[in-house]
Amino acid sequence: MRPMRQALTPHPQTPCDAVTSLEVEVERAGELLRLRYRLEGELSRLAIPPPAAPVRADELWRHTCFEAFVKPAGSAAYVEYNFAPALSWAAYAFDGYRDGMREADAAPAELDMRHEAGVCELTAAIPAPSAGASLALTAVIEETSGRIAYWSLAHPPGRPDFHHPASFVLALP
Repeated sequence: MRPMRQALTPHPQTPCDAVTSLEVEVERAGELLRLRYRLEGELSRLAIPPPAAPVRADELWRHTCFEAFVKPAGSAAYVEYNFAPALSWAAYAFDGYRDGMREADAAPAELDMRHEAGVCELTAAIPAPSAGASLALTAVIEETSGRIAYWSLAHPPGRPDFHHPASFVLALP
């Protein structure tokens, strides 16, 4: 699979003018799916902690984190991955839409964070799903003021909801 670059957009109710672009590059690399999140903007206005040792942690979505939801073809079940800039991570399995949440045994095989002038790039590698799986690629961006913006490939009507079936818009070949 050639790398696919996908642009995320902020939810209409949660704008963030400190971010000029947020993209995710998706690439199948053998048995791994590599996700490279690239955020460009005024990083000094964003709450982005420095990287530390990777560790599993809960409630990462309350602050800046990058997320991927992976749903096998023909299934209502899915796995949610959260990756924080500090290199904390989480993985949860669901039986269906927000149903049956439990910890997933799915640690990232790779997790890396880089900062440059105006650019923040997080790379994560997770187990590659079978062809036909669908993805919801998302991010939670916290400004230093505490304001939160919700970014996604697609936003269903209403409040931000990354778990919504309409969010799973990227089909993997």
